[in-house]
Amino acid sequence: MSDSAGDYTQGSVPLGERRGSLTMTLLWISMVTGFPTVLIGFQWFKQGLTLFQVVACSLLSCLLLLVYSVPAAWLGVRSGLTYTLLTRQVFGRYGTWLVSFHAIWLMSAWYALDAVLLADALKGLFHVLLPVPLFSALLSMAMAVNNFFGFKGVANFARYFAAPMLVLWVVYTFFKVVPTVSPQVWSAPAPISFMSALTIASSFVIGFAVWGNEPDYWRYSKPNKKQVTMSLFAALLVGEVIFPTTGWMVAHVSGITDYTEATNFMNVYSFGGVAIFAALVLIASYCAANDSNMYGMINAIENLKKVPHKLAVIALAGISSAFAAWLAHEGSSQSLTSIASLNCVIIPTMTVIMIVEEFIIKRQFNLDYDSAHVVPMNELPSVKWPAMIASHIGILVGIGTAGVIPGLEAWCVGICSVQAWICAALSYYLIRAFEIRKSHS
Repeated sequence: MSDSAGDYTQGSVPLGERRGSLTMTLLWISMVTGFPTVLIGFQWFKQGLTLFQVVACSLLSCLLLLVYSVPAAWLGVRSGLTYTLLTRQVFGRYGTWLVSFHAIWLMSAWYALDAVLLADALKGLFHVLLPVPLFSALLSMAMAVNNFFGFKGVANFARYFAAPMLVLWVVYTFFKVVPTVSPQVWSAPAPISFMSALTIASSFVIGFAVWGNEPDYWRYSKPNKKQVTMSLFAALLVGEVIFPTTGWMVAHVSGITDYTEATNFMNVYSFGGVAIFAALVLIASYCAANDSNMYGMINAIENLKKVPHKLAVIALAGISSAFAAWLAHEGSSQSLTSIASLNCVIIPTMTVIMIVEEFIIKRQFNLDYDSAHVVPMNELPSVKWPAMIASHIGILVGIGTAGVIPGLEAWCVGICSVQAWICAALSYYLIRAFEIRKSHS
């Protein structure tokens, strides 16, 4: 079944509609790469991370992320179903509603934050007279245009404009700044420990690059596991290693750590002060990310109720614009850290449970149900307790150790996302295995 945008929100994407590895790689580059991944390099320089720590911790975070993202993407490739449709058989009726709710508000938060960051950047480049909250709200509405054309609009914008623009810009900046950085920075003493640096870096890298709803996008990929893995790795290498490293080196050279000043300096450093070029890169970055955020929100909405595609785009853009106006008052730097920390815990934890069910439980216990079958809502059990209990255990552990709850900053230890995923996976396996054995006894 396909809607007016041809997005198959109620069924599987046919093999004839699947895209090749180049399209998927460029799409994923635009989804895990953005101007915030350069700006975070400035923030890490300010926090005392050394260049060695930035590179090593970013690479390690990417490897940890691949352990999650390859099977998460493969859920979509194998089934051709949206993320929220896949949750039905594992979480039950109320469970899939809850998953959809979390997907909608988290992606709306990212969407709104991207609009705020773009408004801040364009205001600094062109001295726009509009207040940032109003400017952010207006940009939120404008950034929804590509989604009127469904996945085709999202993929084409990433393939032909956003990804090439971002890669060319940062590669140029990277090779320009490398000769200006002394080799001695690699052996400079570290003000903070490696584990502290890993906690800081991984919270952002995994929080920014993990989506949780990877099946929404990878269901459009041709079923080739090697190509899927290489596409994911290439995108992460560009977006979560080269981009932050470039930001750190520019911060080291300039001494700038403020986000707005950093954006303005990058304009001068990369483009010789020609604001229109900087604006094109910024628009490519933030609009591509928000294309994917909006697309994920629409799929989550369609899991709850079938609505006209264009109406969903307009409604979600309006809600996100109000969210953007509010976030503009809160400060983009703190909002970026908080949303990234929550994003890497909540939705991916639920995806980890589906991974355990599909690739471990089904095989170990020889379960023969078809996970690609879309079960109507009225045929689902109200709640499937193993998934609900395990997901909440994981989420509590992740949020509790993320340092985003006032008063619990001392609990910010380790890698909050990985701790959440492991706790959820172990809990689900034990509860689900007990449930199966009990039903067979």
